[in-house]
Amino acid sequence: MLTQERYRTIIDILSERDAATVTELANALGISESTIRRDLTALDREGRLRKVYGGATAINRTEGALEDEVKVRDQIMAQEKDLIGEYAATLINNDDFIYIDSGTTTSRLIDHIGASRAVFVTNGIIHAQKLLSKGLNAYMICGRIKPVTASVIGSEGINYLQRFNFTKAFIGTNGIDVTSGYTTPDSDEAIMKSKAIEKSFAVFVLADHSKFRRVYPVTFAELKKCCIITDKLPYSSFSDKTIIREVRS
Repeated sequence: MLTQERYRTIIDILSERDAATVTELANALGISESTIRRDLTALDREGRLRKVYGGATAINRTEGALEDEVKVRDQIMAQEKDLIGEYAATLINNDDFIYIDSGTTTSRLIDHIGASRAVFVTNGIIHAQKLLSKGLNAYMICGRIKPVTASVIGSEGINYLQRFNFTKAFIGTNGIDVTSGYTTPDSDEAIMKSKAIEKSFAVFVLADHSKFRRVYPVTFAELKKCCIITDKLPYSSFSDKTIIREVRS
């Protein structure tokens, strides 16, 4: 096996398992442990994995605090978002009291809601407009408006959420990681998401496959707190930590 082929295989194994020992990698590739150690050293220098005592761990992609505007984000993974939103809409019952978080994927959920007697609460300005245009029974969270995400945040919104007990919540996220959980760039948005999760019986995070192994500055929930609805699970290690529903076209 050529060097670059070994490298790709090692990275693929870590992508699936998050971590592996030198012995496990040597057995999987059918080569000596000394060769594996040299490969791990080289890959660590290239920043493609993190070499640790006795093996290696995968490196997650760490992001900054800046966010693209809603119009830009809405065009990214558009088909995948629509597929996720369509499936999520089937989970809504007439007797539900539902929170819909701001976000481009949760917005697609509203596109697929038919006639319903459910009651909806949202902190998304675009979401509220869509709910209104469909003639659905909806309430808008009050508070400070964040223009970039077209969402309402702040202490007033938190106080508003405190009075409710939702049957279901549909939450958006910027990143999903086994260790860091669900993350977002903004601390105020993180607080809103955390409060909505706290006040909900069942919580679904709507996220396309590009969100996995991405870590943003603020964690708003542990992985196990929510069920993930995604178009594709790129790393099997996540299924050990929480319930994941993959939606196929």
